[in-house]
Amino acid sequence: MATKVMEVVKGLDLKRYMGRWYEIACFPSRFQPSDGVNTRATYTLGDDGAIRVLNETWSGGKRSFIEGTAYKADPNSDEAKLKVRFWVPPFLPLFPVTGDYWVLFIDPDYQYALIGQPSRNYLWILSRKNDMDDEIYKELVEKAKDEGYDVSKLQKTPHTNPAPEGEGPEDTKGVWWLKSLLGK
Repeated sequence: MATKVMEVVKGLDLKRYMGRWYEIACFPSRFQPSDGVNTRATYTLGDDGAIRVLNETWSGGKRSFIEGTAYKADPNSDEAKLKVRFWVPPFLPLFPVTGDYWVLFIDPDYQYALIGQPSRNYLWILSRKNDMDDEIYKELVEKAKDEGYDVSKLQKTPHTNPAPEGEGPEDTKGVWWLKSLLGK
């Protein structure tokens, strides 16, 4: 059976997309701690058009983070297909890891988004707030299902209210990254 061609947002306004996004749900991955809470991403547009990416999560009461860069996969296309590059391990960045970041849906007010990639192995539901109305969540899950994702793999990300404002104590040794390689 042929896999449906994935539809992505066209004409994404990168300036409006910048700022903080909270992970409401995702497919588990080895790149994130399995016990992570308050997971969020902050995007900042540089003068050169590159996007600074800061991914943060709290695990065991400590803040873990990784920084990277995103850029349009094809600068001449109006499709919201980005590439994201992180250097790992975060405590001694030696190896670049590049992945696809496709915006599959964003609401007109840029308050919630559905992010995926062509293999359909990764999926994120993001929101400007650290919680989401159940109806909106169900709508995004349905959109993911329509794009060929196995939505049974989606796991909601726990958040505290209020969300952490500061950076908190850091896991400066990158222990979370080593644990993630072992699937913990």
